[in-house]
Amino acid sequence: MDAPTFPISFCPTGMVPRRGDSPYVPLTAEEISHQALEAAELGVTSVHLHARGTNEEPAWERSYYEDIIGRIRKDNSELVICVTTSGRFESDIDRRSDVLHLEGIHKPDLASLTLASMNFATHSSVNSPDTVKELAQRMLARGIVPELEVFDTGMVNYLKYLLSKGILEPPLIVNFILGGPASAQVGLSDLGLLVAHLPENSIWSAGGIGRAQLPANALALASGGGVRVGLEDNLYWDDSRTRHATNRELVQRVLEIGRLLGREPMEPSAFRSRYLVDSVRPSSHGVGGAQRS
Repeated sequence: MDAPTFPISFCPTGMVPRRGDSPYVPLTAEEISHQALEAAELGVTSVHLHARGTNEEPAWERSYYEDIIGRIRKDNSELVICVTTSGRFESDIDRRSDVLHLEGIHKPDLASLTLASMNFATHSSVNSPDTVKELAQRMLARGIVPELEVFDTGMVNYLKYLLSKGILEPPLIVNFILGGPASAQVGLSDLGLLVAHLPENSIWSAGGIGRAQLPANALALASGGGVRVGLEDNLYWDDSRTRHATNRELVQRVLEIGRLLGREPMEPSAFRSRYLVDSVRPSSHGVGGAQRS
């Protein structure tokens, strides 16, 4: 009998870490794509991409993503690719959605969609209802599936509202991101409440910010979910923050925990067939991404 599987969403760089914060954070298209391909060889299901421009700053222009995605798909056409539409440092909706207009082999399968405004430790991610709806509708029109970023129970309520309005379509792909100062924390009650209120047939993963990453990953794996892992959320190997981690180490650790629990990573092809309805590999038809029926 085959072992149960779990998806791994690999988040290599994010928008915040700089080289001065960790020597292992990938920043160039070459570095990000190389680490994504390395993680794919280890067994991750998807990669969650943020691009960097000049001076290590976050970049919204599709050309930066085109470079990264092209490098990845040249060597791996199976890996599920998610791009960010984050409002953390960019409020203009056309800029936030520019990456959704990539075509051919560069078109992403998924795009992140944070379901409400929230506060991080030092700044806010602003997502008005109109912005969330418009981004979701643009993804739907382009055949790109939202990867729903959920930080608290109110966002679960909102995804069900969007589902009832036909702005989202099942099955839903959900990431719980725990441990922030103004969001749900890592604990049985917090995660259990979030999972309990998800619509049926949703697939969920959990990650954590900083020290919350490892307990969030372990709790998710023990609870039957998937994991979100990488230097985007956590730069350190240990709770005391005495040693910087590499992306490879963080991925290997969740793989080991999963296997100790009798679970194996979900292959990208299995994820596509279950959750990206009628999705095709970019190399097969010249179009990346998923089409919902």
